Amino acid sequence: MANTYTWVISQLECYPQQDNHTDVVFTIHWRRQATDGTHIADVYGSQGVTLNPDEHFTPYSDLSFSQVCGWLDKAMGAEKIAAMDAALDTQIANQINPPVTTPPLPWAAE
Repeated sequence: MANTYTWVISQLECYPQQDNHTDVVFTIHWRRQATDGTHIADVYGSQGVTLNPDEHFTPYSDLSFSQVCGWLDKAMGAEKIAAMDAALDTQIANQINPPVTTPPLPWAAE
């Protein structure tokens, strides 16, 4: 089964006022999650974004999850997101077939 990837937005940092707008987002705190239906892997970080005066401004209270995810996609770029997804795939593969194990000490059963 192919892994499924999703964004989780945990926080948005805003300037109270910028360019005659209120609550202008400048940092997105995110997690990127992957699952194969059984195992879950994630990575987290933050991404700066800037107000583009040539684009329509959406008031903070009207922001949608998909709009903020679109900002992340655009700011990070497909190559960086693909690298993150590959790292998440490795995390899941390592959960399925751990490259390192820590068995109990052989004398612990005595």
